[in-house]
Amino acid sequence: MLKKFLHDLSPPLIIQCADAIGALYVASEEEKEKAAKEILEVLKILEDQALGDKKFFGGDSINLVDISYGPCTYWLPAMEEAVGVKVLEPSTLPKLHAWAKNFIEVPVIKENIPDYDKMMAYSRVAREKLGKN
Repeated sequence: MLKKFLHDLSPPLIIQCADAIGALYVASEEEKEKAAKEILEVLKILEDQALGDKKFFGGDSINLVDISYGPCTYWLPAMEEAVGVKVLEPSTLPKLHAWAKNFIEVPVIKENIPDYDKMMAYSRVAREKLGKN
């Protein structure tokens, strides 16, 4: 019930991105490339159609859209390392990569980002548990 409520409430790209990241978490070695490609496709739409040439989705300062996608800036690298696949690279998503760097440098964000080692540990455990289901 809650999942459906959140699904209905969330913008479609957030749902697509979350579904693609979930697929990467449980992907076999053969499926990793396909799952990473799906994430890349969603993020490319976000980069081209929503971010454009702006520093943040809201322009020069963060807004609700930045906050909505913000967790990707620190969770995605931990997930990439846990799974062994890179998605958010400057060569493939230069504007989104720059946005991620800018976002985590905002003082209130920087002060509240979870510890990377703890995110890595969580990502590894989550992947193991999800892979067994």
